[in-house]
Amino acid sequence: MSTIRAVYTGANEMLRSWASNEVVRPLVEPILHPSRWRIRALGLTTAFGHPLFYWAWAKLLPQPYESLALRMVMSVLGISLLVFPSLTAAPPRKSAVLVFTAIFWITLPLFFAWMYFCNGGNAVWLASFGAMFLIYYHVTDWRLATVGSISGTLLAWLVYEAFGPAVPEWPVEQVAANTLVLAFCWIMGLILALSSSNLRREQLNYTLATMGIMAHELRTPLATISLIGDAVRNEAAACPPEAGASLDKLADRLHATVRNMNHQIDGQITNARLMRLPTHMDTVSAADLVREAVAGYPYRTARERECVTVRVEQDFRFRGSHTLFLQVIDNLVKNALRSLAAASHASAPGDLLIEVHTSAGRGQIVVQDRGVGMDPRLKTLIFTPFFSTNRASGHGLGLAFCQRVIESAEGTIQVQSAATRGARFTIELPLLAD
Repeated sequence: MSTIRAVYTGANEMLRSWASNEVVRPLVEPILHPSRWRIRALGLTTAFGHPLFYWAWAKLLPQPYESLALRMVMSVLGISLLVFPSLTAAPPRKSAVLVFTAIFWITLPLFFAWMYFCNGGNAVWLASFGAMFLIYYHVTDWRLATVGSISGTLLAWLVYEAFGPAVPEWPVEQVAANTLVLAFCWIMGLILALSSSNLRREQLNYTLATMGIMAHELRTPLATISLIGDAVRNEAAACPPEAGASLDKLADRLHATVRNMNHQIDGQITNARLMRLPTHMDTVSAADLVREAVAGYPYRTARERECVTVRVEQDFRFRGSHTLFLQVIDNLVKNALRSLAAASHASAPGDLLIEVHTSAGRGQIVVQDRGVGMDPRLKTLIFTPFFSTNRASGHGLGLAFCQRVIESAEGTIQVQSAATRGARFTIELPLLAD
């Protein structure tokens, strides 16, 4: 009996694990937001497509029902995707995602369902309505498309019943045929969207697994270098003072190189998780966070460490991932030190100032340096993934990662900078009540 129970328990655990990894996780895991150029292409198509189709269905091949006013409203919504930069920012803000979702809910399921009902479900609008399902599932996330298709069609039908034009009663055969065609289009749109979502998930998992393997392979020789540093230090004790001091310095340089490389590996892996931030939140002390990040940073020289000053005017607590916010401060410190290293003057204490205080009911962490600064035209681009002002050593994910982590804690990050005048990054976070 115990053997049967053990087999049953093992099989049940395997089934639950399979369901979680292969069914539940793919369904609830968000997918990547459309790119800037994809959104612009959709906006361009919407802006010019509706006037064009109005001419086709009203003049060239007249349909029972057309509305210039509705077409113009749809066109204006498309134009909004072209003229408002915030709607194409990457990674997108929550407000931009909501606006993007609302625009395509109106211009696709709501509008097409309304036109389908008002035209009596004729052949033109049956084909258009069916194509809409395929388009909608490729434009946005499949979950939003499913909810949007159902809610948009239902609302359009209710409005049509209340205010729509008089349309001859639909034959039963037409209702049945149209239902089958639209069901086929909807199901195919759903299946294609699910397969695309799963493909993106698998590609992301493969990329992260590859990075994990690379990190492991890199850490192995680094561990060997660290052991060599220990051996050099041990040999230094048996050497004459002058030679021993040189060997000690060499050992210190080896250990510093290992620390810096491990630090870089950790940073690259964390930044690679840009679109997969965990939802777990800690209670974080801003002052403790900054002090820990500054103390643990692998400075290249003592002068570099001495230029960093931490000033805590008023500590505050907030809800966020302690580990990820450490990486945020780390990224900002790294960028500031790189800017200082590029400046014409030698670094001095206070050239990199990190302040912690509260203002107007919000907590603030300010990272300010006296480095080379940046061109004001670049300030709108620095939070874009893969954009970097330092192509020699930057991968362009650091600040995008910072923005994503901060926004996950309902905060904001802003930058003030000018060429040769340094940069000032201000993180604002909601205070956690005592």
